[in-house]
Amino acid sequence: MVRIRNLWFLVALANPCAVVAALAGFVLYATAAMAQSPAERETIEIGLSTNVVTITSDFSGADLTIFGALDNADPLVQLQGRYDVIVVLEGPDRPVVVRRKVRFFGMWINMESRQFNNVPISYSVATTRMPQDITGEKSYQQLALGADNIHLEPFDSDGDPVTIKAFGEALRGVKKRTGLYSIRPGGVQFLSKSLFRATLALPANVPVGYHKARAFLFKEGAFIQATSSGLQIVKSGMEQAVFDAAHDHGFFYGIFAVALAILTGWLGRLMFRRD
Repeated sequence: MVRIRNLWFLVALANPCAVVAALAGFVLYATAAMAQSPAERETIEIGLSTNVVTITSDFSGADLTIFGALDNADPLVQLQGRYDVIVVLEGPDRPVVVRRKVRFFGMWINMESRQFNNVPISYSVATTRMPQDITGEKSYQQLALGADNIHLEPFDSDGDPVTIKAFGEALRGVKKRTGLYSIRPGGVQFLSKSLFRATLALPANVPVGYHKARAFLFKEGAFIQATSSGLQIVKSGMEQAVFDAAHDHGFFYGIFAVALAILTGWLGRLMFRRD
């Protein structure tokens, strides 16, 4: 070891410029090596078999299957089963009015209401395990992941926070009871070490429009990455024709609806009159 140090010292004395050049080259080489082989991070991808789902008048609900894959996964973490995936199908955003009914002289009437902007009409979730076994509540809140963590923006932001919170919870409760907000623990299953399949519920009253499918990857409880893909849900047949006519030709559709109502009432009178 002493001989090597002495040799390096003699070379430095003989040609200091060469030593500086060698050190500079070493630094550049080390930097390039680090840039070319960084620590590979896990990534997640999802794919849909179709970008358009059509529903008919007899649609009573269905399951939507989404396939995905993990890249650069750690074999040891895979063996321990410490990768978790949460897949969400979020429906189109629309303003929603929530009303509170009060019993007044034997009748239930709407007394108070609150409007929320950009509320997802539907929100289906599928997970590999129970949500509390995947990560903590703080992580869900930061990611706005889950029906209870969806940000509900009130139309009147200056209102009473307690009242707004109560109406927001009521809105989530109604969505859950009607099946528009749902969660399916175990709905995401790994088919192999890297491939997985997610099964999400499409309720019978699923809204038409653009839906966003998103997948969240967790490693030992820590969020790693998210990815998304689009899905269009449309009506087909007579329902789609009526829907298009009502939106594209509203004036003539209104006239036709009034005329049809008058004609139906007149025919009913002829059929059920007693004289």
